Amino acid sequence: MLEPRNHARRPFLLSPVALLVALMCQGAWAQTAEPDDTPGPRLRTSPLLQEKISPLVRPQMPTFITGDQISGQSELQTVVEGHGELRRADTVIRGDRLEYFQPDDQARARGNVFINRAGNTYQGTELELKVDAFEGFFTQPHYEFLATQAYGDAARIDFVGENHMVVRNGTYSTCRPTPGPDWMPAWLLRADAVKLDQEDSIGTAQNGVLEFYGKPVLRAKELSFPLSDARKSGWLPPSVGVSSRDGFEYTQPYYWNIAPNRDATFYPTLMSKRGLDLAGDFRYLENGYRGQLWGDYMPSDKLRDSSRWGYAVNHTGTVDTGLPGLGAVGLGVNLNRVSDDNYWRDFNRSIPSLTQRLLPNDVSLTWAREEYFAQFRRLKWQTLQDVTSPITPPYDRAPQFLGRYTKNNLSGFDLMVEADHTQFQADPTLTSQPNAQRSYALTQISRPWLAPGWFFTPKMQLYTSNYSFSAPLSDGRTSAALSAPTFSLDGGMFFERDTNYFGRAYRQTLEPRAMYVYTPYRNQSTLPVYDTALNDFNFATIYTENAFGGHDRISDSNKLTLGVTSRLLAPDSGAEIARFGIAQRLLFRDQLVTMPGGTAVTNRASDLLLGAAVNWTPQWMFDTTVSVNPETKVTNTSSVSARYSPSNYRVVNAAYRFQRGSSEQVDIGWQWPLNDLWGDKGVDKGAGRGLGPGRWYGVGRLNYDMLNARMVDAIVGFEYDADCWIGRVVLDRLNTTLVTANTRILFQIEFVGFSRIGASPLQTLRQSIPRYQYLREQVTAPSRFSNYD
Repeated sequence: MLEPRNHARRPFLLSPVALLVALMCQGAWAQTAEPDDTPGPRLRTSPLLQEKISPLVRPQMPTFITGDQISGQSELQTVVEGHGELRRADTVIRGDRLEYFQPDDQARARGNVFINRAGNTYQGTELELKVDAFEGFFTQPHYEFLATQAYGDAARIDFVGENHMVVRNGTYSTCRPTPGPDWMPAWLLRADAVKLDQEDSIGTAQNGVLEFYGKPVLRAKELSFPLSDARKSGWLPPSVGVSSRDGFEYTQPYYWNIAPNRDATFYPTLMSKRGLDLAGDFRYLENGYRGQLWGDYMPSDKLRDSSRWGYAVNHTGTVDTGLPGLGAVGLGVNLNRVSDDNYWRDFNRSIPSLTQRLLPNDVSLTWAREEYFAQFRRLKWQTLQDVTSPITPPYDRAPQFLGRYTKNNLSGFDLMVEADHTQFQADPTLTSQPNAQRSYALTQISRPWLAPGWFFTPKMQLYTSNYSFSAPLSDGRTSAALSAPTFSLDGGMFFERDTNYFGRAYRQTLEPRAMYVYTPYRNQSTLPVYDTALNDFNFATIYTENAFGGHDRISDSNKLTLGVTSRLLAPDSGAEIARFGIAQRLLFRDQLVTMPGGTAVTNRASDLLLGAAVNWTPQWMFDTTVSVNPETKVTNTSSVSARYSPSNYRVVNAAYRFQRGSSEQVDIGWQWPLNDLWGDKGVDKGAGRGLGPGRWYGVGRLNYDMLNARMVDAIVGFEYDADCWIGRVVLDRLNTTLVTANTRILFQIEFVGFSRIGASPLQTLRQSIPRYQYLREQVTAPSRFSNYD
């Protein structure tokens, strides 16, 4: 790296040609400073090409002055008459007359004055400025800011350092101006003074009026607004909405930027039909741990004639025990608690963890060292009951101890030993099984053989468990034991070839796989079930030893699973273009172990499992899984999903899910420019700039229950992008029971780069519509070189 020369802030009086030669020399040195055997030039960073110039480097950078006539005294004063220009680092000053006083680093310009400072530009009549310090004033300026794309005029701008300025009797808007005397921005902020703090990204308007199409919509003695997405303390835009359950809603959030790694937001909400709800959250991020606390309290809810509350705590991190050989342990906390059974129905727009009917309260300590793993856990559920749809509460783990030892490649063998002890506890009046203590141990040893074209893994497992019940079982026992061995063989092969389909080259694979499992029958019909369920039938579970998930049932097995998968891969990147699979289980005897109330599996052949996933182009995605009874040819389950997304802000998602005798649903979500319907498929033609109409977007998601012929959830709305402002109207309908639903109308106006007014539907749209994109979302900060003069 070349060190910058120390010019001691001495001005260079160079012509434009000399300036060009100097820049070329700088580039040549940057490329050849370090020889490299790699063919071609090697580019290196240079201070001239830095996005932000260090205050230590800036005084050392050269000054270039050009113009029609140049006079003055060396190292004292330079005067330029006609097309004067001064350049230093990221600053350009132009004017009909330009004076520069070197001892004070003071520049004065008159007539057609122009400044470009790191991409921010100013044009006016008269300027006095200390160049490096960027202190001075500018009269009658018109300004444009690069980061926010904001524009405005002022009687005067006072520069108070590189990142601070005051706009006197000025305007502020992000509506792009166009030529012509009749142009007026769609929205405009007028104020006696606007203080712009670009260091903290805060703008503050004094005696400000926000106008929308010439009509005042907001007046404030003092109004602050963000200049970027950086965090700042202060009142956030209010949220206003209408709900069939809550009536008129008004939320006035306040954000508190406590520290760079801690913040809090308060959400007081007034509901005309219910009362005042006080909510807030606190986030923290520290070395070794992070978390979030959320809570709300409604002193008097007129809907239920009682006080309502809820809270959620989430924390993850490590704790140093200070004990030799033990070190740090991981701590996880997930607490969720509400005041009553109707909370999930009445506050269904709260954070997701509190909108369910099963709320976990989970605390765990984990420890891991190389092959060893240990965990202590205490899990307690809060079950929100509904008389029309009661839930059998799950068992609490009060507590659970888990230990595991794993050793791979032990003379070619892989070994795993796991032991667990859990106290299962629930309200005996709500369950049909006694509480219990269960201990189990699982020992597993395997010998995998792996090669580029095949794999083969024999495995032995031994499962043992012991139960101690708080009350006798139906046969009078207060304890029980179970022991079951399992033997399995799992193997497969990989074939591949280069091929061509539809004019495209691919690498195609053929991957047959077979898995044999044998587990002798053990009678488990009298054992209660605490944490076990039958696995779903899919490609993720068909190649498993146990048909059940959990540790209360070990399926007896004498079965062979056969399957084959074929993939089409892009030969250059290895990306998966398409995948096709088929698999089936063959039983050599009946499977007698079942869940309570279940029946033995007597079919010698399981359903035929078929799957396909196609990503033929980046715009299209298709995925399906189907299970078919080979004897009756009846489809028992199917899941089909597709997505079409040809470009930004254009996406359609569709899914169909079917489970015979249980459910059948269709789910459709979309974001699409409605202008496409009348042939306007291009980008925004300049709405808000007087060049033509803006762009309309349709957004929504519909979830329809075909089995019960009813709409489960519905979100339908429109967005209008008018370049410097965006309008949104969204209808949100959410079912709370089989016969009741809550409907909200969300209306919002976003003044791009300034503020949003109304009830924000953005979080609802982002959570509900896969690949939904915020309109005008700025992913990266604009470069100062994009506005280089």
